[in-house]
Amino acid sequence: MTATAAARPEEWFGHPKGLYVCFFTEMWERFSFYGMKALLFLYLTKYHLFGDAPSYDLLGAYGGLVYAVPVIGGMIADRYLGMRKAVILGAVLLCLGHFGMAFEGEQARFVDGVVVQDARALQVFYLSLALIVTGVGFLKPNISSLVGRLYADDDPRRDSGFTLFVAGINLGALFASLVCGYLGETYGWKYGFGAAGVGMLLGLVVFITGQKHLHGHAEPRDPARLRERIAGPLNREWAIYLGAFAGALLVWQLIQRTWTVHGAMHLVFAAFVAWFAWFLVTQCTAAERGRMLSLVALILCALVFYTLYEQTYGSWVAFTDRLLDKNLLGLQMTAGSLTFLGAFFIVGLSPLFAWLWPWLAKRGLNPSTPVKSAIGLLFAGLAFLPMLAAARIGVDGALASVWWLVLAYLLLEIGEVCLYPIGLSAVSELSVRRVVSVMMGAWFLATAYSEVLAAAFGKLSAIEVAEGAELDLLAAAAKYAELFWMLFLVGAGAAVIALLATPLIRRGMHATDQRT
Repeated sequence: MTATAAARPEEWFGHPKGLYVCFFTEMWERFSFYGMKALLFLYLTKYHLFGDAPSYDLLGAYGGLVYAVPVIGGMIADRYLGMRKAVILGAVLLCLGHFGMAFEGEQARFVDGVVVQDARALQVFYLSLALIVTGVGFLKPNISSLVGRLYADDDPRRDSGFTLFVAGINLGALFASLVCGYLGETYGWKYGFGAAGVGMLLGLVVFITGQKHLHGHAEPRDPARLRERIAGPLNREWAIYLGAFAGALLVWQLIQRTWTVHGAMHLVFAAFVAWFAWFLVTQCTAAERGRMLSLVALILCALVFYTLYEQTYGSWVAFTDRLLDKNLLGLQMTAGSLTFLGAFFIVGLSPLFAWLWPWLAKRGLNPSTPVKSAIGLLFAGLAFLPMLAAARIGVDGALASVWWLVLAYLLLEIGEVCLYPIGLSAVSELSVRRVVSVMMGAWFLATAYSEVLAAAFGKLSAIEVAEGAELDLLAAAAKYAELFWMLFLVGAGAAVIALLATPLIRRGMHATDQRT
């Protein structure tokens, strides 16, 4: 039997049934993830009475860990655990984390000008975040890799299979904000977080009951190795499970000290720069050096883009909550639920751009990879102009229309569909073969680092309100206007630099000596 035939034991709508197992598992995982993320900043500032600055710090630390830990989870699954066991472990941890978030405890309050918080509830909250971080670390990289295993390398359905899988991610994100965001702010935080937990539980059930459709593709590479005893009666598999919970306990402590996470991200970034410089100088031919430099330039574009993009869960949510009229088409929305706009525009724009690029290519007008990155950065910067306009309306003492936010999301998502798809493709295309995994890790670590940078920018708009005082809307609007103008300049400036560097990047991309 050929590899292609082996990948087609049973199908549904022209694809292996296993694809739909992965589709719904990931859809519900993303539902739980984005549902919780839509509420996080508001929950911290409104329920536990965190100030804006520590809330941004925690948002950045959490986001950074969520994107960094999957690098470790993917390595453990690839070497020991296998994708099936890793996904189930991750899903169990995620369920525990999301249901833990539903434990609110007592609401924080001011007593003689001092914030009094429920210490036990906060510890449950931090532990829940840690379980979610660890769970994503095991589930996210492996469910994606499993989709690739369902198809032979030469299967023409492979690309469309990944397109369907990504559609599941976007559907999960779309409904997460609408459901969890609305429930959390309207009926109580526990209902929003609880809905996220129910979503992840459904994903776990789908994955476990759909095992027969995966046909062994998710099994560990060497099952006997997992059964090896490494400490008395403890075998390697259970050591990994215990290690995962120990890792969650470590994250539990780190995430309460956000400066340690932010500092670690800075150190990792510096270490990568040092390693990359050494690798270029000592391990690469001239052509390899050109390709690797071009790849890093594209990764830096993604770093800047996602630093801007992650404002959607920080400063954009805060601004929407405080200074926007949230009436959309006659429906009174909440700040958290309006984050659905990102996924809404991605779902609508992705098919359009999937048609546009080939249409332009047939006419010799398809932009090159670095030009697409520059376009993505430009639109990310332009997205802050509607937000700036809305903030200036606030400076005049009025609530701005929610349609400014809608326009901002439209521009931002145009940027994402230009920039994001080319990034992962460039890693495998441009990297020296022996360090492809390292460079793929660098791509995700850049996303993690962008969360830390996004938090630093968000803190520039931090608003602190004393006990019994009303929010000074004019001063707040002025702060947001200053931030949004700055971020427009960052995006537009980065786009200009990327465009000017395009000839050099293209030259490096097309270097032709033998890869190793």
